[in-house]
Amino acid sequence: MRFAQRAKYNFSTEIITLRQAPTLLFLYYLYLRRYTLLVCILLSYCPPKFLHSPSKMATAAPPPPVTTPPVEKPVMVVGIDDSEQSIYALEWILDHFFTPNAPNFLFNLFIVHAKPSPTSAIGFGGPGAAEVFPYVEADLKKIAARVIEKAKEICLSKSVAGVVLEVMEGDARNVLCEAVEKHHASILVVGNHGYGAIKRAFLGSVSDYCAHHAHCSVMIVKKPKIKN
Repeated sequence: MRFAQRAKYNFSTEIITLRQAPTLLFLYYLYLRRYTLLVCILLSYCPPKFLHSPSKMATAAPPPPVTTPPVEKPVMVVGIDDSEQSIYALEWILDHFFTPNAPNFLFNLFIVHAKPSPTSAIGFGGPGAAEVFPYVEADLKKIAARVIEKAKEICLSKSVAGVVLEVMEGDARNVLCEAVEKHHASILVVGNHGYGAIKRAFLGSVSDYCAHHAHCSVMIVKKPKIKN
C-alpha cells in the first residue's frame, strides 16, 4: 500500500515536472539571452539616429582645409634720379633680382625719386626769389615726371610689373631714409655718382649718408668705367 502511494506520488511529481519543463526551458532560454533581449528592447524604444538617416553620415561635409596666411615679401627701395649712374643701378637691380623667367619675385619693388625744393635748387633767397620760384618748381616737376616715366619704361622693357613709383619732395638723403621707414624696407639700392673729394664735400654723398643712417641694408651699385 505504501509502495503504491509512493509510486503514485512519484508519478504525479514526474507529471508535474514534465508539464513545467517547457516553461522552465523557456525561462532558461530567456536567462541566457537576457542581454540580447535588453538590447532589442532598447533599440525599439530609443533607435539611433543613423539607422533612420544613413544618408546624412555618407554626405557629411569634410572639415575645412587648413590654410596658412600668405607670407609678405620683403620690400626693396631703389632711389633714382636723372643721372646715368642711377639709371644703371635700376637696370642692374632688375636684371639680377627681377628676372622675367622667375615664377615669383623675391621683393616688392618701390622706386623713389627725390624732387628738390625750389629753395634748395636755387640756393639763395632774395627780393627776386619769389618771382623765380614758380618757374623753378615747374621745371623740377617736369624733371620728376621725366625720371618716373623713364623708370616705368625700363620696368616694362624688362617685364617687371607691380612696381610702385613715388615722388617725394626734399633732400635725396632724407627722402630715401624716410622711404625706408615708410615702407619697412629690407634693402635700399642707390647708385654711385663717383664724385671726387671736393665735389663730395660740397654736395654730399647720398650713398654714404644712407649707408650710415638708413635702418636697413644698403646696396651701392657703381657703374663700371669704360676703358679706352
